[in-house]
Amino acid sequence: MLERERPQLVSVAPRWTDQHHAMVSAALAAGAHVYCEKPIARTLAEADELLLLAERAGRRITVAHQSRLAPSTLHFKRRLEDGLIGDLLEIRVHGKQDKRAGGEDLVVLGTHQFDLARFFAGEPQWGSARGLQGGREITPADAHAATEDIGPIAGDEIAAMFALPHGVNVHYTSRARNAVVAGPWGMEFTGSRGVARLLHDAYPRTFLRHGGEWRPLDDDPTVAASADERSMAAGNRRLVDDWLAAIAENREPVCSGRAAMKALEMIHAIFAAGLSRGRVELPLKNRRHPLGG
Repeated sequence: MLERERPQLVSVAPRWTDQHHAMVSAALAAGAHVYCEKPIARTLAEADELLLLAERAGRRITVAHQSRLAPSTLHFKRRLEDGLIGDLLEIRVHGKQDKRAGGEDLVVLGTHQFDLARFFAGEPQWGSARGLQGGREITPADAHAATEDIGPIAGDEIAAMFALPHGVNVHYTSRARNAVVAGPWGMEFTGSRGVARLLHDAYPRTFLRHGGEWRPLDDDPTVAASADERSMAAGNRRLVDDWLAAIAENREPVCSGRAAMKALEMIHAIFAAGLSRGRVELPLKNRRHPLGG
């Protein structure tokens, strides 16, 4: 089809990460710009190669991190920059922590969360992590396939920390037994004058803590948004609109392939740190999967 039709635009929609490298490479070779499901690839080496192919071909890759361009997310970022909670000190990221808690939650949904962590607070400098499988520290022997073809995973409980610029720390947790006390999956932002929360969805909701009560931001665009505006379809439309604008303007899309690679890099840093039980520097020098496979 690619050889016969020579499309200008290609959507790689399946979450078969084991197929992303081949599919995106073929689309780029046919001269197409690509809109790709997340995670961008199984390994950083695969992601690096796709970015190089796109650069050489002058093509643009957008990856489906829908919450990044949601009006509520952009509004929340502006409010934080205007001093909503004072100086940002830390971000606490809670995975969905359902039956996929641990490594699968980290890969499937953590890519959204780490994309946003970078958006709000900058590039991670180093990270550390603890991964547990059945209550003991993970080892390479614990690597196994997930329920979807997203590459190897390990750990049913994961806790991690990243050091970001300006003294900001990002903490990540995914353990099934933590779900009740953590609340809905999302991120909490602690500042010098308050605490705010962003709950994940294609159109995230944002809250400010008053005493012990969480209240929606009074100017959160979600409050007045229609069901269509809050839908996944609308989230994808926002990304496609930016993708097409980026092509026309010869710039990187907001949800670029490079940004997706950086989110994947934080995920792999967690696996690497959990195995080594130590601190890992970023960018990662090892571009293969820390768990092998």
